[in-house]
Amino acid sequence: MESMSISRRDRKIGRDETSGGGWEIIYSGFILILLCFFVMMCAFSTVEVTRMEKFVRSFTHSIDVLKGGFGFQTKGDLSDGSSDFRADQKRLGPIFEKLVNIENTFGLEDDISISFSSEGLVMRLSDTSLFGLGVAEISPKARPLLDKIADVLAEAPHEVRIEGHADNLPIHTRGFPSNWELSTARAVNVLRYVIASGKCDPKKLSAAGFGEFRPIYPNDSPDHRTKNRRVEFVFSYK
Repeated sequence: MESMSISRRDRKIGRDETSGGGWEIIYSGFILILLCFFVMMCAFSTVEVTRMEKFVRSFTHSIDVLKGGFGFQTKGDLSDGSSDFRADQKRLGPIFEKLVNIENTFGLEDDISISFSSEGLVMRLSDTSLFGLGVAEISPKARPLLDKIADVLAEAPHEVRIEGHADNLPIHTRGFPSNWELSTARAVNVLRYVIASGKCDPKKLSAAGFGEFRPIYPNDSPDHRTKNRRVEFVFSYK
């Protein structure tokens, strides 16, 4: 009897030792670690997609806009890959292509840049490609270029704003007491020229001068000041 009771007690102790809750704790911890791992992977994946979209948008010429490419952002914040934003850019794709052809035809890659901003398609021309130093009269060498741009403006259904910009060096002449007057006069003269061509509808064109207050580079070197002196054609998304 005594040996039988000892045997039963041994079996009971064995069952208690093997049926404890330790393995459940270890298993639950393992599942929790796996869950955290997959959550982190999903988060990193989302971050990388956003980064890639912004990286692609930073190029103007490396990706064809007609295939979904984006240009370098210069104004405002880019939409995070919204379908409306990309659709707006694709609608402006044919105009983008024509402006690039003009840039290549005249060999002005250093004086012209074409990109997308939050406002629309922007064609930026250096002041040296259009004007002499400190003047607002369009130079004779710039007329063939503006004639080609006028052809594109005539075909585009979009509203286009012509902007004049200056660097921060002060100007004080009889005709231009400040950079406000100089930048505005340059924009208006370009506007008048393309309207005088008889190709463009004046109702969809406007002009504005911004002086030195919308630089694209810090005015800390002659090269940067040269780039800030510019005229822009902004094709609105509307």
